[in-house]
Amino acid sequence: MAYLDQSFDTRFSLQLSPTSFLLRLGRREIFVCRDYRQRAYYVNPVLDCSTGIQAGHLEILFCKKWLIILSKANW
Repeated sequence: MAYLDQSFDTRFSLQLSPTSFLLRLGRREIFVCRDYRQRAYYVNPVLDCSTGIQAGHLEILFCKKWLIILSKANW
């Protein structure tokens, strides 16, 4: 079994969410979880894209509920 290490820091505690999963496709990671953060800006109700917490991450907020983080895998 391979050891899976996520490429973002644990300080944001996203991986502690009970409804989250991580998917690796080659050298890329797709992390999906419920979004619990309060946003200080207007959020598009269907699909909202922004830069991630860390460099090289892309966050997609789907239906104001699901946070999808696209990143490069650390191997």
